[in-house]
Parts: sequence; structure tokens; C-alpha cells
Amino acid sequence: MSVFNAISTAVSGINAQSTAFSNLSNNIANSQTVGYKADSTAFQDFVSGQLINSSRNEGNSDSVAAVTIQHVDKQGTSTVSNDSLAMSIQGSGLFNVTKSPSDGSADQTRYFTRNGEFYEDKDGNLVNTSGYYLNGYSVTDQSTGALSNQLSSVNVADIQYVPKSNPTVSVKGYVASSADTADTTQPVTIYDSTNDAHTVNMKWAIDSSATSTNPNLQTWTLTISAADSTNTNSANKDSVVNASGQPAQYTVTFDKTTGAIQRVVDSSDTKKTNLIEKSNSTIPLTFKYTGLDGTTPKSMDFKLNLGSQGSTAGATLASTTSPVVTTPTTDSKSSSQVGSYSGVEIESDGSIMAKFSLGDTQLIGKVALTNFASVNNLQAVSGQAYLATPSAGTAQTGVVGENGTGSLTVGYTESSTTDLTSDLSALIIAQQAYTANTKVVTTASELLQTTIAMKQ
Repeated sequence: MSVFNAISTAVSGINAQSTAFSNLSNNIANSQTVGYKADSTAFQDFVSGQLINSSRNEGNSDSVAAVTIQHVDKQGTSTVSNDSLAMSIQGSGLFNVTKSPSDGSADQTRYFTRNGEFYEDKDGNLVNTSGYYLNGYSVTDQSTGALSNQLSSVNVADIQYVPKSNPTVSVKGYVASSADTADTTQPVTIYDSTNDAHTVNMKWAIDSSATSTNPNLQTWTLTISAADSTNTNSANKDSVVNASGQPAQYTVTFDKTTGAIQRVVDSSDTKKTNLIEKSNSTIPLTFKYTGLDGTTPKSMDFKLNLGSQGSTAGATLASTTSPVVTTPTTDSKSSSQVGSYSGVEIESDGSIMAKFSLGDTQLIGKVALTNFASVNNLQAVSGQAYLATPSAGTAQTGVVGENGTGSLTVGYTESSTTDLTSDLSALIIAQQAYTANTKVVTTASELLQTTIAMKQ
């Protein structure tokens, strides 16, 4: 190697150590940056004059280059945040973000980040401290909780409550051990997706003929109907029907010794199928009604839960002859019954829940996470964010837990992965190596001066 080559090699060493110094200083500067992933520096030498297929190494190592290595897959420590909407990922997933909300007016390039310090901006969008807007799956039908299959920015401004679709009417309490002259009709109100109220009547009557066949059992007839006091057109009167479209009437059998419910049979079912089991006891029903014009037929599905087979947690036969005291309740509520919108909360499965002043919640979306085959090959951009690259693989996006994305811890953020002790030690080594390379340049310069002086 010539003196000139020595200078060139030393300069490459200076440049390589400068890169290492730059990476270390960037790590140290971002030691408190949420979601920051510290880089490391690797070095590689270059060989010139190497003979191909030669058994002798004729090459000369005459330069070095620094390679910056990303560690996006390194897990940072979860730290408590003052922001209730902050999230920390445990796993290899990344949040999906954009630089602007999904309003179609600006760049919607998709970025990925581990900075989960999100908060609500003035327009109700969830944005992190680097200015990136969180994307997720929005609920397309709040009455059913159905999610969109397309990502969009999460907006939580002025959420309106929509009554639950297919609500459940549950019956708990005692049925008298014998017929009673008191009126046993019990109403319960359910609400459709437009907040219209519908009253369901439930009437119990003892079935003496069925009860007499088995002294250990007692059978009642339960009739479920609609309370229609306003529609005088009999063809359009409200009604409750079973899955076959027949009037909803059931024979309910109890054990006289334990009071436990044993069987529920649809009165129109010739096969006498027991509709309740030990693990599944809901019965599908449909409330049929007319629209505001008085002629347009409409309907809403709901479920009846009388209890599980062999259980006394639902409807139970009483040991006395007191009137029926079963209490029908429902999880169906109107917007006025849940109160005003009071904000959002995020659950550990990524569910974004709207909160209402009287304690109710409703799903409005889900956080989406993305994973790559090689997350360390993503392209880093400003704000602890990354762009997809071919070498990183195809983006695998889904809800929390899918595609190996990991889990969420809400109310926490992921700390920087900078190791200050290690980086400060490496900084001293980089400084010494840089100084040594400058010494090579100085020495080579002196040798050149000596060579020039030989002419005199």
C-alpha cells in the first residue's frame, strides 16, 4: 500500500467513525423520545487488487465503510403516561398513521410508528406527539358493531349513541306454583336503531293439562306479544313472531322440587324441541311493526333468555302460590337513557369505546396494527415513523393480536431503546478511533514531506 493509499484509507476511517459518532449522538439525543429505536453502527472493509481464483491473497485492505443498522424490533420499556389514550405495543406490531386526517384533502401516505402517545386534537382526531394521525377500523353500523375493512383516521368528536341491534330480553324471578287470578302480563321496552320504542308484553298462564301428566313437573304457557294501542288497522298491528314467523308462544316446564327450568318448547313445534341448553339459552324472536306512515312493514330482531336448563338463575318455579313476580329486563336502551357523550376510552384489545354520562359505552372503532417480515428494513423518516420498503416485506395489517403484532397496554408509552451507558462508552471508543485515523493522515503527510525533501 502506498502512502497516498494510506491517506485515503485513513480518510475512510475518519468518515466511518463520523457515521458512528453521528448515530451515537442521535441515540443519546433521543434517549427520552417516545417510541425511538436506537441504531447501531457496523463496519466493513474494502479490498482492492484481489486476484480471482488465486490461492494466494494478493489483495490489499485499503478502506472502511460504516453501515447503520436499525433495530425497529427491539422492545422498549413501557412507561406510565398522563394521557389516557396513550398506548404501548408489546410485540413487533406498529401503529398505522398518516400525516393528515382521512378527509381526502391532503397526502394520505401510510406511515408506521411505535410512538403511541396519542391525544385528541380540536377536531376530535387522535394524533400523536409527532403529528401523525392514528388510523384504524371504524364501525360502519353502530347498531351491530360491524367494522369497515378499510383503514381511516380515528375521529371521536360528538359520537351519537345508537341502540343495540338484536337486544336480549332476560327473565328472572319466580313463577307461582299454581294459577293466580292476578294479571300476569309484564311489559318490557326495546328500542330499534332509530331510537323508537316498542313494548313487548309477556304473559304467564299455568297449563293444567300438561302439568297433570307428571306430578314432578309443572308447565306454564308463556305468550309474548306486542303492546299495540295506537294502530287500529288489524292488518298492520304490531306483533312478535318466532323464527318460523308464527306467534310467539312457548310451554315452559319447571322441576317442582328444585324450581329449576327444564324445558322450553315452541307451541307451534310438532317435534317438541327443547330450546334451552345448559350453555345456550337464548331464543330468537322478531318484533314486527309499521313505519311512521302506518303502512310500511318493518321489523327488529331480539332474543329471549329465560335461563339455562337445570338452573334457577332465570325464571324459577316458586314454592308458594304467590302471583308471578318474574322481572323482564333488557340490554336495549335509547339515547336518552345513556346520557350525553363524555369521551372515549381504548381497551387492551384495541377497541375504541365511546363513553356516555350514565356509564354506558359503545364500540366506535378498533386500533389497527401492522407487522412486516423484516421490520428492520423499513425506511426511517422524521417523527419516529417508517415507510414500507420491498425489503421489509408485505404489510400485514389487522386488529390487535393478528399477524403476530402483539398486545396493547393502554395508558402507557414505549420508552426509547437508547442505552446511555453503552452509547457513552462507545462514544469514547469512536473518539479514540477517529483520533487514531487523523494521526495516520498526519504521519502519512510527514512521510510525503520526507519523500519530497529527498530531491534537495
